[in-house]
Amino acid sequence: MRRLGELEAEIMDRLWRWNRPATVREVVNDINKDRDIAYTTVMTVTNILYNKGWLLRGKSGRAWLYSPVRTREQYSAALMEDALGASEDRPVALAHFVEQMNPDEVSALRKALRAAKRQDTA
Repeated sequence: MRRLGELEAEIMDRLWRWNRPATVREVVNDINKDRDIAYTTVMTVTNILYNKGWLLRGKSGRAWLYSPVRTREQYSAALMEDALGASEDRPVALAHFVEQMNPDEVSALRKALRAAKRQDTA
C-alpha cells in the first residue's frame, strides 16, 4: 500500500476525525483555516481518493458526500504490514519495531496478541 500524499492525508485526516460524510466544500473550508487552497484542487484530489478506493461517495442534493472506506487504524495497520513485508527477515524487523515501543504500547500489543490467540482457538 502506497503512503498517502500530503494533501490526500490532509483530506483523509479530516474525514477520519469528523467521523461523518462531508462535502468537498467542508474540507476546503477547514483546510483554508490553516492555508489557502483552491476548491478545484481539493475536488481533484478527493476524486482521486475515490477512484483509488479510499473513499465512498453518495449524492446529497447536487453535492457529493465523501466518507472513508477504511478507518485510520486500518490504514496504519496496512502501512505496518507493508513495512514488515519490505524486510527479508520479518521476525527480526518485528523485533526491532517492538524494541522501540514504550511500555504502554507493549502492553497494548500483548493484549492484541491475547485477543488474536483467542480468536484462533474459537
